[in-house]
Amino acid sequence: MRRLRARVLRPLLSETALAKSDLVAPVFIDETAQKQKSIASMPGQFRYPLAEAGGVARDLWDAGIRAILLFGIPRKKDEQASGAFDPNGIVQRAIRAVKKEVPEMVVITDVCACEYTDHGHCGIVGVTRYGPDLLNDPSLDLMDRIALSHAESGADIVAPSCMLDGVVQSIRAALDREGHTDVAIMSYSTKFASALYGPFRDAADSGFCFGDRSTYQVPPGNSREAILESILDFDEGADILMVKPAGFYLDILAEVRTLGIPVAAFQVSGEYAMIKAAAARGWLDEKNVALETLTCIRRAGADLIITYFARDVARWLDEE
Repeated sequence: MRRLRARVLRPLLSETALAKSDLVAPVFIDETAQKQKSIASMPGQFRYPLAEAGGVARDLWDAGIRAILLFGIPRKKDEQASGAFDPNGIVQRAIRAVKKEVPEMVVITDVCACEYTDHGHCGIVGVTRYGPDLLNDPSLDLMDRIALSHAESGADIVAPSCMLDGVVQSIRAALDREGHTDVAIMSYSTKFASALYGPFRDAADSGFCFGDRSTYQVPPGNSREAILESILDFDEGADILMVKPAGFYLDILAEVRTLGIPVAAFQVSGEYAMIKAAAARGWLDEKNVALETLTCIRRAGADLIITYFARDVARWLDEE
């Protein structure tokens, strides 16, 4: 085999290649910000003011990134997450700003309520037989309203991330009923109750004030349940499925890939932060480790990779 690993031959025989078109850049827009705010637990990442949303999109587009995933940090939160579906909410205005500046940019929006509720959970909370928890069906109505507001603002893809039972079917019906049949759904279909989301909660101000999210996310050890979640969303009409986190769950990603529709993988904030922290201490080479992890995610079956390294990877690929 070593004959085929000669430096001049290796590029010809590469089985998996990473391209800019594989990447989706997460972008945080903060309604309270007047200028960029550094995210301490995610070096190199920022919360941007609304006034910079179009410019950030232009910069990413010029670098070769063709899709962004928008997250909003609102000025006010309440129990009903009313800011999440406000036509003049932070994400809704950011979508319009991005589309005005870069009409060709694919805008994906996170459809969830955790950034907008005063309790930090992903939907409507009420009393259950086991105590306070997320209520499934009232939260479905909320997700429908959020997705519709994003579609009406110009989003290309809506991405429900709260893993409610029936959420894809509910949103698809709501979008179709209002004439948004061309808006795609990228479902966070297999989202694990992971310990790797901590830096994101700092970035999006989405920590919860009681309990946890384990009743609506998959336990890390449950592979059959994880695959079934994606099968159910596939059956409900999802256009793209997602596995989150990415790097620790490549076995799940590879199996979800066999369902036959596009699959996204989210290299989450904790994965990013670990690489950045080790690189800052000189323990790892940031560029090579980041590229290796993303190539392996691609090899396992991801058609799209949501990664905080997107802008850096675009530059690194240009340097090769």
